[in-house]
Amino acid sequence: MPGMVERISPKDAKARLDEGWTYLDVRSVPEFEQGHPAGAYNVPLMHMGAGGMEPNPDFIAAVEASFPKDAKLVLGCKAGGRSFRAAQQLEARGYTHVLDQRGGWSGATDPFGRALEAGWEQEGLPSATDAEPGRSWAELSKKV
Repeated sequence: MPGMVERISPKDAKARLDEGWTYLDVRSVPEFEQGHPAGAYNVPLMHMGAGGMEPNPDFIAAVEASFPKDAKLVLGCKAGGRSFRAAQQLEARGYTHVLDQRGGWSGATDPFGRALEAGWEQEGLPSATDAEPGRSWAELSKKV
């Protein structure tokens, strides 16, 4: 059902990866390079631009060039906002197994900065700073 993206915790996301799901980090390249779930692919929903964050016009095309519509994808970002929007976009394009990881990399906070949910990093889950071969935006964007 479109618009009904399932949202899971970082620990649940790790369990899905252990079952063979793929982690798709939709943060910008600089954010991804500062740390990401081990083995993640980086396809930014937004790019860091001169005027702040700008939409990545190649987001959908890059995902479609890299993953079939039935790929099992866990999406994550910094705190859960971008990945939820990205998951909705992918479902609208016919992707059938898309999950959004709540809390993202850094954890979700309320408007007062209080922690609502721990992120991947706070949970101490396996992380990396370098992309595995074929999983960086520089490489994935060449498929578009």
